[in-house]
Amino acid sequence: MDKAPRAFILQGDRKLGVHIVSLRDDASALQDDLVRLRHDLHREPELGLSLPRTQERVLTALQGLPLEISLGERLSSITAVLRGSQPGPTVLLRGDMDALPLTESPDGDRPVSQAEGRMHACGHDLHTTMLAGAATLLSGRRDSLKGDVVFMFQPGEEGHHGAKIMIEEGVLDATGSRPVAAYALHVVSSLLARGRFLSRPGPMMAAADTVHVTVRGLGGHAAVPYRAKDPIPVACEMVTAMQTMVTRAFDVFDPVVVTVGSFHAGTVDNIIPDQARFDATLRTFSEANHAAIEERVVGLIRGIAAAHGLEVEIEYRPGYPVTVNDAAEVEFVAGTVREVYGEERYLPSPQPFTGAEDFSFVSGEVPGAFVALGACPADRDPANAPYNHAPDAAFDDSVLGDGASLLAELALRRLATTGPAPDA
Repeated sequence: MDKAPRAFILQGDRKLGVHIVSLRDDASALQDDLVRLRHDLHREPELGLSLPRTQERVLTALQGLPLEISLGERLSSITAVLRGSQPGPTVLLRGDMDALPLTESPDGDRPVSQAEGRMHACGHDLHTTMLAGAATLLSGRRDSLKGDVVFMFQPGEEGHHGAKIMIEEGVLDATGSRPVAAYALHVVSSLLARGRFLSRPGPMMAAADTVHVTVRGLGGHAAVPYRAKDPIPVACEMVTAMQTMVTRAFDVFDPVVVTVGSFHAGTVDNIIPDQARFDATLRTFSEANHAAIEERVVGLIRGIAAAHGLEVEIEYRPGYPVTVNDAAEVEFVAGTVREVYGEERYLPSPQPFTGAEDFSFVSGEVPGAFVALGACPADRDPANAPYNHAPDAAFDDSVLGDGASLLAELALRRLATTGPAPDA
């Protein structure tokens, strides 16, 4: 985004004849600038917590806006505060900025990463752009703001706990008062039709932990296994037992998903190895199961190892908590989408997504709503298009304006009330 967007900074709503220019109208006028920023970010993706080039581009996009800006100390975050002209509560809007360690598959005229082995395969370049657009739109309506807005530009969502670090560094206290609500959009390249918004009250995204297990035995010749302590069948028994545990220790209506994605042991067919290793992801959808899963898994694995007289090392790594949407905030989002964009543009999600999100750290502190936005390109079928994190995942630029305007609309409307979210 260059200086052009700042030409659209306005005081209050604009009137052309009897027509009041809406946030959506202003977002449409910014579309070309939003596309340029998104493409610039897409071509230079950065990983993890250190995103110096991304941070620089975002700061350039925000230049000239009436924002109080602070930068992260342990990560390349940006916290931008817009003070409304009237006193009131605080609302937080979040956009994540980091990419994935993935080599992009070129696709037609779409922008392609210029960094080998790095790609914005999850759409965070769109999230960053939409948040910068929302900052521009709301800056133009500063006189209408009854409170303050925090724009949370966050690195390190892809497994690096960036939101948690930003909270530790004070993002939730940036205005001097805790936000009454927080909102985040996440584009999807598949499943959901382009331009549709989707959310649900309660669990929206899973909690995700990992467990890394090393079973230590005694190597030997495959012809005389009784003279060794074979770790392979013991590790295999652990893998199978974890699947049985899911159905016997947890309610089927409060799902638990255990997937072993890596298993390594041995070198050739006639040697019993000293050890076998496997790694698993554990996904839960309630705080109760998230709290219980570690003890269950660790106890099971230790018990099996002991039964066979083998040693075991277990490294359990807690990941992201369950992302829980506040019911009133979801209803507020749904009502806003239906009023501004049309009844058909909002869909209630019948179940949570099985992915995990570190917006969970924000929604654990502040009532919030995490909303999916369909961004499947027009030349693809959402039913079978490559999903987020795929090397050929693609996102349609046409959703940038509506994403930016919805974030701005939510903040503007939410600040007009105090206390719980208003009924839709």
